Amino acid sequence: MRFINPKTDFAFKKIFGDEQNKEILISFLNAILYQGNSAIESLEILNPYQPPKIRGVKDTYLDIRAKLNNEQTVIIEMQVLNVEGFEKRILYNAAKAYSIQLDTGADYTLLNPVIALTITDFEMFPNLDKVISRFVLKERDYLVDYLIYDIELVFVELPKFGKKLEELETLTDKWIYFMKNAKSLEVVPEQMGEVQAIKKAFEVANRADLTREELEDLEHQEIYIQDQRNAITKAVKQKAIEIAKGLLDVLDEATIAQTTGLSIEEIQKLKQAR
Repeated sequence: MRFINPKTDFAFKKIFGDEQNKEILISFLNAILYQGNSAIESLEILNPYQPPKIRGVKDTYLDIRAKLNNEQTVIIEMQVLNVEGFEKRILYNAAKAYSIQLDTGADYTLLNPVIALTITDFEMFPNLDKVISRFVLKERDYLVDYLIYDIELVFVELPKFGKKLEELETLTDKWIYFMKNAKSLEVVPEQMGEVQAIKKAFEVANRADLTREELEDLEHQEIYIQDQRNAITKAVKQKAIEIAKGLLDVLDEATIAQTTGLSIEEIQKLKQAR
């Protein structure tokens, strides 16, 4: 058995965005947002398109948007590439999801909380050792919460999750492991298959059940992601080389290597090429 990569846009929406299988999304959100407790009993999966209320305001398309049984809205994005401006896009989408709830003339008291959940395949907060981090509005000096708790940003950084299969304990562990490792598995692990929603997610992710067109879409997305990763890596490496060139007459090779991330051998080659 082979499974599609849930980190791709196509697979993520197929697994978590289907109204017919919304028990998968309910379980996932309970695991990530509520430590595995059954806080969410039901939800409605909404159109991910967020139309602007004002002409000229930027249109936005989310991966998944859902309204919970407690009237909260959750917007969910899976982000594989750390592209420029991504952190601003998160804020924009959260603020927009909050503001578009009201029609003209409606009372502000009708606004319901919004949670923006972002799963990243890269580290966003290298200074934090948490896999899941949550941000809310607070007073800068005293760290006191704002009067209402209506916009929350939640991040799941997959590279920080290092538990092995035999170390999985909680529902949260199992869902994060699924997101990070499903593509590399050949069978449904017994301890994960015990959770009905995760078992169902594996069934949806089974490549054997995809049409030829779906498989082609998936392949194109994975090729695009790899190409973009290569481009980003190349750009970072080139920037490091330019910095190193400027330091050749200032610092020793070991310090330049530590500063730029280049190897001693690479720095020596730069010296020889001058």
